[in-house]
Amino acid sequence: MTDDSRQTTEITLLGRGYVIACPPEEQEQLNRAARYLDRAMHGIHARGKVLGAEKIALMAALNITHELLQALDERKDGDAALARLGERLDRAVADVAPR
Repeated sequence: MTDDSRQTTEITLLGRGYVIACPPEEQEQLNRAARYLDRAMHGIHARGKVLGAEKIALMAALNITHELLQALDERKDGDAALARLGERLDRAVADVAPR
């Protein structure tokens, strides 16, 4: 028995359409991700070094993963800096608080 209630949406990557199962509440995010991936794939394709769509998709995935890991590292560094600043603030408040 198939689930006829499963929602799908169509995305386009390098001019080719793909039908993807996706709940309605996530379609906007899927479309945004597909547009981002499509731009990345077009950028690689435009360089002309990689010909096959599969290789273009792999290179785009690697580039996007690299961007994600850089962003996560930056966030981690920012969180650590914020924690250090919070500790300094706590010490400063403790130093001026009446005893």
